[in-house]
Amino acid sequence: MTGVGIVIVTYNSRAEIGACLAAAAGRADEIVVVDNGSTDGTAEEVARRGVRLIANATNRGFAAAVNQGFVVLQTRFVLLLNPDAVLLTDVAPLREACEQPDAAGAGGRMLNPDGTPQTGFMARSLPTPAALILEALLLNRVWPNNPVNRRYRNLALDVSAPAEVEQPAGAFLMIRRDAWEALGGFDEEFHPLWFEDVDFCKRAIDRGYRMYFVPNAVVKHTGGHSIPRLPVETRLFYWYRSLLRYTAKHFRPLSFRAMCLAVVTGSLLRVAAESIRRRSLKPMAEYGKVVRFAGRCLYSGWETGSL
Repeated sequence: MTGVGIVIVTYNSRAEIGACLAAAAGRADEIVVVDNGSTDGTAEEVARRGVRLIANATNRGFAAAVNQGFVVLQTRFVLLLNPDAVLLTDVAPLREACEQPDAAGAGGRMLNPDGTPQTGFMARSLPTPAALILEALLLNRVWPNNPVNRRYRNLALDVSAPAEVEQPAGAFLMIRRDAWEALGGFDEEFHPLWFEDVDFCKRAIDRGYRMYFVPNAVVKHTGGHSIPRLPVETRLFYWYRSLLRYTAKHFRPLSFRAMCLAVVTGSLLRVAAESIRRRSLKPMAEYGKVVRFAGRCLYSGWETGSL
């Protein structure tokens, strides 16, 4: 018995789930797949492989699906694993890190399909207002090595050495059950995805827990397999809405308003640049809902703007 359960949240992941489940087999006491209303046969593929399945009729969101998985598992440790992540090692190093005093969770080394490490993604620092404002204004893309972005994306991380970090990626994250219970699980208001893992790490650290990076636990991670299937305008709105919810929840009101202004300004800059590059007015429609939403939040605050 390993004391570890694995939760895999799927959404139209049929092409990826087979390799993920094959690599995870035998590495945990139990595996549960929570499917969020896939229409591509994902649930049927999971059932065919004899893995425990929770098939939601609709997309309940990543956070809600994670909480569903935690509830049905009884293990002391639960590994969150994306369906496009293929385990290359045992998960024991993550469990050992989670057994340390005050640990809430631990993430491992994530590799691109070509074997290069996913530096900047697998273990970040918690975002500051400055980091997210620079992100919204495109400055992190134009000047990726600026000191704020380097700290946020933890670009100086030694990917070969264990370290205490602030935000291991939710795509490959082991969590202690008692920490999950103490924090009330994942916040399901981050719907359907993005920033729910950041929020969990933030709340854990605020409560005195610690998070770790463990390079001896390794996955190959493709990344974003289901996101491109969403319409561009839907994808953009989900990301910015979760960004603003995180900002409203964890930053001071003035920082939240500054973030709203940065989202409006940055979106307009993106519209101009994309319209010129693509010789089309379509970017105006793609960012229109984002600009209107952020504008309402800027004027009225999160509660009104989120309606």
